Amino acid sequence: MTIKEVIIVEGKYDKNALAQAVDATILTTGGVSLFKDKDLKKLLLRLARERGVIVLTDGDGAGLVIRNHLRGLLPPEQVKHAYIPPRQGKEPRKAKPGRAGLLGVEGMEPSVLRDALVRAGATPHEGEHRAVTKKDLYEWGLSGGVNSAILRKKLQAKLDLPQNLSAKALCEVLTMLGLYDRIPELLRD
Repeated sequence: MTIKEVIIVEGKYDKNALAQAVDATILTTGGVSLFKDKDLKKLLLRLARERGVIVLTDGDGAGLVIRNHLRGLLPPEQVKHAYIPPRQGKEPRKAKPGRAGLLGVEGMEPSVLRDALVRAGATPHEGEHRAVTKKDLYEWGLSGGVNSAILRKKLQAKLDLPQNLSAKALCEVLTMLGLYDRIPELLRD
């Protein structure tokens, strides 16, 4: 199942579990560090406007706080909310279950995650965004050259992206925004 919207989860283990269930762009909030990360908030706003987002957090207190923060940050018409069912258990990587004794996103079976996304109204994605690779950055002069850092910063400013993105992060963001075909034209302007 390929999904058009960007899916927002809390952490890397949630992202790994979800990546086994669907083909989608998945971003992590880094937990509550989202509250102070202005660049991530700016990116999430842009992705919500351009592709729409689905929020999929754990049902525990931290997950609800993050979901509510995103609810206040993002335009409601661009956000869908997916909820996992309450299931007793403990994730294998953890020594003991959480306070409520419930599994989080990372502990859910792929079919349960897919069902949650379908119930939230996830949009099937028919087209593919061509992935931007580090090789592409090099060929466009955005890495490995004398002026590559300057050119990369100009492109990031033109696209209103954070200035401190690593090459890997820049590739991911350009892919999420579906900009592969526009990069050469953006570099000429």
